[in-house]
Amino acid sequence: MKKIYLLVVAMFAMFSCSGEPDPVSIIPQPHIVIEGKGSYQLPNNPVIAVSSDELIPAGELLALKIGGEVIKSTEGDVVITINQNPAKKGAYLLDIDDNGVAIVVSNYQGAATAVASVMQLLPVEPTNRALPFVSIEDEPRFDYRGLMLDVSRHFYSVEEVKKMLDYLHMYKLNKFHWHITDDQGWRIEIKKYPLLTEKGAWRKLNGHDRECAKRAELENNPDYAIDPNKMRINGTDTLYGGFYTQEDVKEIVAYATQRGIDVMPEIDMPGHFLAAVTNYPFVACEGSVGWGEMFSSPVCAGSDQAIEFCKDVYAEIFELFPYEYVHLGADEVEKTNWKQCKDCAKRMRDNRLKTPESLQAWFVKDMEKFFNANGRKLVGWDEILEGGLSETATIMWWRSWAKDAVHVATAQGNEAIMTPNFVCYFDYMQDVNSLKNLYNYDPTGNDFTPEQQKLIQGVQGNVWCEYIPSFDRLEYMTMPRILALAEVGWSALDSKSWTDFLERVPAQLGRLDKMSVNYRVPDLMGFYKSNVFIDTAVIDVKSVAKGTRIHYTTDGVVPTINSPRYTKPITVTETTEFQFATFRPDGTRSDVSTTVYTKQTPIASVKPDGALKNGLKAMWYNYRGGKCSEITGAKLFGEYTVSAVAIPEKVSGNIGLDITGYINVPADGIYTFSLLSDDGSQLYVSGAEVVNNDGPHAPREVIGQVALAKGLHPLRVLYFDHNGGQLQLQLVEKDGTYISIPENWYKH
Repeated sequence: MKKIYLLVVAMFAMFSCSGEPDPVSIIPQPHIVIEGKGSYQLPNNPVIAVSSDELIPAGELLALKIGGEVIKSTEGDVVITINQNPAKKGAYLLDIDDNGVAIVVSNYQGAATAVASVMQLLPVEPTNRALPFVSIEDEPRFDYRGLMLDVSRHFYSVEEVKKMLDYLHMYKLNKFHWHITDDQGWRIEIKKYPLLTEKGAWRKLNGHDRECAKRAELENNPDYAIDPNKMRINGTDTLYGGFYTQEDVKEIVAYATQRGIDVMPEIDMPGHFLAAVTNYPFVACEGSVGWGEMFSSPVCAGSDQAIEFCKDVYAEIFELFPYEYVHLGADEVEKTNWKQCKDCAKRMRDNRLKTPESLQAWFVKDMEKFFNANGRKLVGWDEILEGGLSETATIMWWRSWAKDAVHVATAQGNEAIMTPNFVCYFDYMQDVNSLKNLYNYDPTGNDFTPEQQKLIQGVQGNVWCEYIPSFDRLEYMTMPRILALAEVGWSALDSKSWTDFLERVPAQLGRLDKMSVNYRVPDLMGFYKSNVFIDTAVIDVKSVAKGTRIHYTTDGVVPTINSPRYTKPITVTETTEFQFATFRPDGTRSDVSTTVYTKQTPIASVKPDGALKNGLKAMWYNYRGGKCSEITGAKLFGEYTVSAVAIPEKVSGNIGLDITGYINVPADGIYTFSLLSDDGSQLYVSGAEVVNNDGPHAPREVIGQVALAKGLHPLRVLYFDHNGGQLQLQLVEKDGTYISIPENWYKH
């Protein structure tokens, strides 16, 4: 009986380790994939052979996932070897057949990316170790594929940073831009200036913290709660913060290096430096520590002692980070103090500098000389163009309204990294189009010369953490956007397909479920925020996330797992407001989608008195607030005739627009309008609000419907922005196609 029992146990163990492989579904999409028939059963304790000492860390990285022993050899269940082909950095060849797993690379980064592919080929179920027969030839489109994490506004522990590095590695992002300091907190130990972390790493709860706490309560969302482990009591004060010791930094850099990831530190200066100048006031202009009109007191660019402080800080940074590129920041510099400072005035006279912008350029170039002398290359936000750019600095383009920045930089031979806020800012709230817009973004575009395209090093997502106080919230804001970003950076243009990407996403979400990642479930499809019907409507809700459950309410209450479950299309005969929520397999909820179905008869057209002219009338107000309803109370700046709902060419700065006229629709029917804006906007047709996209926000599209009778209807669009936004009104066809509204429809 004992022998029979042992035989059964052995058979069960054998069965549990075998099985069918999952379909090949890798993100980012590899260059060439040839699928075979059959699978290789990975042993429980595989031998991972590497051909050189250089590859041992890659073997050990794979062993963390599949177990086994790493040896220096060319024979094993998994064999990783170095060869001159493939030659491109990060490229690899991967073959899985009856003999096992064979990986060929030309450098370590190729080994790390190949390991990431093997990890994605493993079945989601951990007891299944069947790898599909497949041959992959793969290489990245761009060398630079990055993510920036701001740890100043809210702090993340060493273990949390490591988790994020794991996600970057899984999806072949190879640059970690670490925004370590800012006004709200100094997060890295600098031994020469201990007050930077003794005091600069801790703060009383600020407006961002209070807003997060408020949202945690109002939205019943613990992701917004401030982590009590990152707070401490100092006398009668409760302080929030944390910092990394230099040993912590070395540990994180080593962790990233094993995963083929370069870590680029950013100590932001000369602006965004309040955490430093508060504790070392001599670094700022005399008597000017605090906030200016828009931003905080910068480094005193006229003080040799302040410049020495900056270089002392970076001297210690260079010792901790081996990557040759280092980010200076140099964005959003408040220059008011410089205009009033006698030391800055002297610096300008001595160097024949005529404007504060040229003083900033002098500071950047002086720091760059120091960087270069220490074997480093300087990267800065695109503001480093102002006042003149050196021949060797790299710009990181983020300001979508500074449209010529990359053209100017690359035309003079400078490298550029693309991180435009309209698609690459992962702290921006997500909607149904966020993932698609990011996926379809092409960093090189069609308006660069071939020589300029070669200077575009790649793409990066940025996560600014003012309103991301927990790691759960960080996962929610970055996943699955990291998947789309990965494909933008890695996959060749001719191999990219949004439809194919959506088919591969569910497998990745299942993998993230097993890893307990708090990802955001992609938006439900099948309805708009505002819908109109004449007799009846059918709500046919679609989701790309398999294994999830959809629940809904019609009484204004946020759905729970106990609310009615959506299982089939719903027929609506009366005006009804729905709230839909998607629940992951672990029971946690994603965003709530609110949609209104309004029963409506077509609104009658009007017959205006007098003759009408082509186009619309646009009134520009000098508006600095945050509500569309307040725009016309500001001072009128100008009046224009426009042929479309858009920002008139000469309008800039503080923008408040009131666009009015008529729209002449050709037939009775339900018209679907898409209003895209950055910041707020509202659309009214025949006095009815069709789209409400109000309030300060990043680029966001809202779609609404209205039933209109043939003929003329009064149209009004309100819009505001303060720093070069965007405004666009389009029609959406029944099949989802967007079309421009014909110019001859507009009258005034």
